[in-house]
Amino acid sequence: MGWMNIYGRRMKVFTLAFVIYLDYKALQQREKLMRKTKRAALWERAHERNAKRVLNLMIELEGLWVKLGQYLSTRADVLPEAYISLLKQLQDSLPPRPVEEVCEALEKELGQSMEDLFIDFVKAPLATASIAQVHRATLLNGQEVVVKVQHQGVKTIILEDLKNAKSIVDWIAWAEPQYNFSPMIDEWCKEAPKELDFNREAENTRTVSRNLGCKNKCNDKTAANSVDVLIPEVIQSTEKVLILEYMDGIRLNDFESLEAFGVDKKKLVEEITRAYAHQIYVDGFFNGDPHPGNFLVSKEAPHCPILLDFGLTKSISNPMKQALAKMFLASAEGDHVALLSAFAEMGLRLRLDLPEQAMKVTSVFFRTSTPASEALKNMKSMAEERTKSLKVLQEKTKLNQKEIKHFNPVDAFPGDIVIFSRVLNLLRGLSSIMNVRIVYLDIMRPFAESVLLGNISRGPAVNSQWIYDTPVHSVVETKLRELLVEFGNDDKILGIQVCAYKDGEVIIDTAAGMLGRYDPRPVQPDSLFPVFSVTKGIAAGMLHWLVDNGKLKLEENVTNVWPQFRGNGKDLIKVHHVLNHTSGMHNALAFLTQENPLLMLDWDECLSRIATSAPEIEPGREQLYHYLSFGWLCGGIIEHASGKKFQEILEEAFIHPLNIEGELYIGIPPGVESRLATLTTDTHDMKKLSGISNRSDLPSSFQPRDISELATTLPVLFNTLNVRRAIIPAANGHCSARALARYYAALVDGGVVPPPHSSSSKPPLGSHPHLPKFPSLKLQQQQNRGCWKKFIAAEKFIKTSEQMQSAGSDYAQLPNDSGGNSNDPIAETAVNVVDYQNVDRIFRNQRIHDAFLGVGEYENLVLPNGKFGLGFRRCYAEDGSLVGFGHSGMGGSTGYCDIKNRFAIAVTVNKMSLGGVTGKIVHLVCSELGIPLPDEFSRFSEKEPGVESNIDKPMIN
Repeated sequence: MGWMNIYGRRMKVFTLAFVIYLDYKALQQREKLMRKTKRAALWERAHERNAKRVLNLMIELEGLWVKLGQYLSTRADVLPEAYISLLKQLQDSLPPRPVEEVCEALEKELGQSMEDLFIDFVKAPLATASIAQVHRATLLNGQEVVVKVQHQGVKTIILEDLKNAKSIVDWIAWAEPQYNFSPMIDEWCKEAPKELDFNREAENTRTVSRNLGCKNKCNDKTAANSVDVLIPEVIQSTEKVLILEYMDGIRLNDFESLEAFGVDKKKLVEEITRAYAHQIYVDGFFNGDPHPGNFLVSKEAPHCPILLDFGLTKSISNPMKQALAKMFLASAEGDHVALLSAFAEMGLRLRLDLPEQAMKVTSVFFRTSTPASEALKNMKSMAEERTKSLKVLQEKTKLNQKEIKHFNPVDAFPGDIVIFSRVLNLLRGLSSIMNVRIVYLDIMRPFAESVLLGNISRGPAVNSQWIYDTPVHSVVETKLRELLVEFGNDDKILGIQVCAYKDGEVIIDTAAGMLGRYDPRPVQPDSLFPVFSVTKGIAAGMLHWLVDNGKLKLEENVTNVWPQFRGNGKDLIKVHHVLNHTSGMHNALAFLTQENPLLMLDWDECLSRIATSAPEIEPGREQLYHYLSFGWLCGGIIEHASGKKFQEILEEAFIHPLNIEGELYIGIPPGVESRLATLTTDTHDMKKLSGISNRSDLPSSFQPRDISELATTLPVLFNTLNVRRAIIPAANGHCSARALARYYAALVDGGVVPPPHSSSSKPPLGSHPHLPKFPSLKLQQQQNRGCWKKFIAAEKFIKTSEQMQSAGSDYAQLPNDSGGNSNDPIAETAVNVVDYQNVDRIFRNQRIHDAFLGVGEYENLVLPNGKFGLGFRRCYAEDGSLVGFGHSGMGGSTGYCDIKNRFAIAVTVNKMSLGGVTGKIVHLVCSELGIPLPDEFSRFSEKEPGVESNIDKPMIN
């Protein structure tokens, strides 16, 4: 092709694009002056006018533009009828190329004459497409075949068209920013050239056929994730010629024949959808071009779909396949945490924290398809939703109407998602053309679930990577890992982290298992686990830190620092009463779990309610576990005594000095979702709770029967995004075991900050931004400038597209951009600049251990012989001596330290149980180190009669 021809194609494309753009812009102005009754007809005429222009140019230019027309012709769900009715002509065939040209190419490519190749070669083509022409023929052995021959010079045309298309898309994105299709055209530029190699297509065809278990005739399979389709067998291939077995079938747009053969159109489209769900979720290798021309219907009952043309076939990595399955299930379940996690895993980055809008957009992907007759209604509905979303964006960004049109909420759109979304759109268009309604959530769900559940079931017995690959620090860690494998094979563990310090050094840092039931990614050292009441040990430490810094006194009345707390018999409650669980407010706010659990998410409302509550008994008289009220009592005192936000004190007191940024939260910030472990329940363990008698040390609203009910509902509730983001200091901590262990390692040494965490632990502890920030708005505005310069970039892009490779990771996170805006209230709170590198201790009080335990000079501040000191559970050795302190949480997570032996350990789990797994882990480690086993865990260590005889006191506090 000469330069004049290239220039001519380019000018024709750009001219048409400009003419159509001006036509519609002028129409927008004209309709303002017309009556509403005439506007519809005006738009209809414009659509017909421009659709004819587009069709004529596509037929003239052929090449890539025909493929684009085929794609657009399937979008009856969103495009006007005028475009669909005209562009669907491109699905059948283009004007044929001369048969002489085809024969010449065949003989040149195969090195033989036509007589030596075929007994019969039908001169009239079966179809003429954008890249090749297809003829029916008979081989010398009598086998009937189809011969696909690439057009001469088409490679040059396709590459030129890609450059032109990319330039037009960049121009549209500049003129109308809400229509930015740059990620899509970029991916197409990378993938489209691969269609020009028919050897690649032949191998793709064999692979898909093998993956789907295709044979020569329909099998009528019934398994939930099996498919029943046909794919022609590959006979021979070269770079420009492909010979396949001939299959006699009906075209999808031949509605008369479909009806004559009694084809169930709905069942047909459902089976095609199932085939693509299998390719995407099970195989990770799928055809990216499912337009109607690439399907036939077998004339034999049960009329299976025949899949054709595997030139544009996409391969995705295992992590991406899992992320796509997770995105689908998150959309089906309305799970915002899983959705944002899936986005991060696949590299889809948002500029703002918009979980609700992200869910709506994703739901549109998988929405039930609509027949073509409902296209107009569907377009109006989507336009209304787009308007609502723009308003939400405008409120979030504080941009004006003009600026919001130029704002793109997506910062990074991975190429794999482009082809994936294209397939979904083509399938949706297919169902519209066939005029059937398809419920994609029902059809695709078994395939998505099989991907995730199939990986989850691969325990340590068959999964060599079940224990995350990190160096072993000690002999005891080797033995611990052997124990974890044993638990994993017995299905007692889903995901777990264990970290321990001895004499200030890390001796254990192990992660194992999976992040969740529907999340087969491996638990890593920096994964974040919900730890429930382990959080109380953090909140208690914050109160002691304020005392240590002169902001608070243990002996003073709470009302001195929190005036709103006064009244209803609370005037005598002192700070030490709250820490010692003797304030008498053990049942305060207990009604929230029955009235409306979501009230727990409102920090100010909970502080207000607890400030107006009344104690049930006199302060200091009886120690009863404040399972829910403890957190808000501590939280109210912390904020009023310090004059700062709860989160600010947490960061100032512990996060920054201990260098555990990004790995310990009470209420997670946006941007960490991809590292979250998901809770599930050990149902076998939890059933035992119903048989446990009442306990005198627990409040009346928190007896075993209540715990049993909570254990079944808490995972669902605490897996939700809103709950995870809430500040619930009694129960909503999210942390890694290594961050929690480092906290207790500092406490066991009287507040001395331990040496830096083990360098072999990857990623390094403290390497995550504590408050991930979203990319700045200014950055995007800069990227939108100079769109005409992109044409030159397009030339380079096409030349290098076939060498582009994408790398995967176990999980991703939002980038830290110092110029960004998280729009999160926490992020807006100013924190005093402190050189935390020079902070060598977090407590100055030389008797801080006595304060934690309520002994020595603090003995008069606690109830004698109580299980709790001042905020922490006292831990005793077998001989009755007081050896340490800590705090466990419902489900089995724990943090504990032994003062004399300078030992600290943390265990985090996501499969909630009565604590048997954690107890045996602590027992093993203590036994190997020769240090006393604390009483809280000793009851789980007996060999006979076993855990069952010791479940009367599960680890809940």
